[in-house]
Amino acid sequence: MPGIVEESPIEIAIVGGGIIGLCLAAGLIKQDVKVKVYEQAKGFREIGAGMAFTANAIRCMGLMNPDIASALRSGGSVATSLDKDDPNDYLRWTDGYNKRRKDDPTYQPLLYKIDAGYKGFEGTRRDQFLEALVKVIPQDIVELKKRLDTIEEKGPDGRVQLKFTDGTTAVADAVIGCDGIKSRVREIMFGSDNPASYPHYTHKVAYRALVPMEKAIQALGEYKARNQHNHVGPNAHLIHYPVANQTMVNATAFLSDPNEWPDDKVTVMPALRKDLEESFADWNPRLMALIQHFPEKLDKWAVYDTWDFPAPFFNKGVVCLAGDAAHASSPHHGAGACCGIEDALCLVTLLRQVKASLRGGEGSAATKKEALTSAFEVYNGVRRTRSQWLVNSSRRVCDLYHQPEWGHEQKWIKAETCFEEIKDRSLKIWHFDYDGMIKQTVEEYAKKVSSSKAGAANGKANGNGNGTAKVNFYK
Repeated sequence: MPGIVEESPIEIAIVGGGIIGLCLAAGLIKQDVKVKVYEQAKGFREIGAGMAFTANAIRCMGLMNPDIASALRSGGSVATSLDKDDPNDYLRWTDGYNKRRKDDPTYQPLLYKIDAGYKGFEGTRRDQFLEALVKVIPQDIVELKKRLDTIEEKGPDGRVQLKFTDGTTAVADAVIGCDGIKSRVREIMFGSDNPASYPHYTHKVAYRALVPMEKAIQALGEYKARNQHNHVGPNAHLIHYPVANQTMVNATAFLSDPNEWPDDKVTVMPALRKDLEESFADWNPRLMALIQHFPEKLDKWAVYDTWDFPAPFFNKGVVCLAGDAAHASSPHHGAGACCGIEDALCLVTLLRQVKASLRGGEGSAATKKEALTSAFEVYNGVRRTRSQWLVNSSRRVCDLYHQPEWGHEQKWIKAETCFEEIKDRSLKIWHFDYDGMIKQTVEEYAKKVSSSKAGAANGKANGNGNGTAKVNFYK
């Protein structure tokens, strides 16, 4: 029996206008899916911190919409390594703490490096990428100053209504929460009393700065300033890499904190550079010189993630989570946004399949609600294990960077054994088989639709209707 042809377009509401939300929107637009983005901020402004994307993630951007990768490059992305005789990118780890040469206190041995391949990493300023990405999105699909309040099922057709704190409402066939680590969509899905609704403190704090390249060269030397380096030591590490067409260096210092963070609602607190200087007072003089170029007044960021209480599922009916809203990770792999890009590619692939299944023909889905629910269930099955592994792995590598053994000469060799593990974990991120993910996604969706159709036919034959359950959301 042929399926019912759906003449009305699929309407998707994306909550959150950050990088993942806008990349997803750009990908869906390319598939002629009707999409609306609701962003709570007054404008598209992000902090001017740096971020990096793997070559793998950039290829995923191109598969969704080539304009996304173009926006990244127009936003000033650069390879994080600049070896004149070697086109490949590397992750590098140096001893940031110990004075290994009495005659040269600035000496730092290269402990390990991993080849990430040609343009394996591209670093960019977060705000510049976002500004370029906004230009890819038609202005009329974005609504600003829309803070989500509730999501409710509306009417017999299974559409959902979004209510915002300003009293306005919107209706869509499905909602995708890309609203970040403090996701309201996640809280609605799991309930306000569920610890999985919220991120939790990792007991790490971060101090971030963008340093002009000439100042970084003065502090670190030409080679270190123009190439990504991770300086490790007991209970802290400092990472830096070039951004903004090699005019700036993004630098972040991470410190362990045995205490509880005082307020989960406020994860950024004012700090002074002297606080950081005191923490790194015994470290390599080159790092101290770099820290001198941090602002005198800066912010201390509490690092939160979803490691303690991961999301038990990524979708509830036609509402689902992507990016940090689904699997907020600490930044120590530098791959949280990359994982979100993988999510977006999976969702774009599924929405393309949903459109095809609603055009009619043998094996097609009967309703948009059924098709979208099936798609999001496939997304949950395909993406949840890998993305939650990343959350765990990011915690693990930070523990290795902060080993107390770095501070004990007799235990240096023991500490250095960590790099084979770090290499294995890194390669699992960089060499992700996105073609395999796409193939699996398409196959699983086809199975799901076929199974749902068979179940619906049996249910009708037995007088039970189509068996589609109503989804109840929490306020």
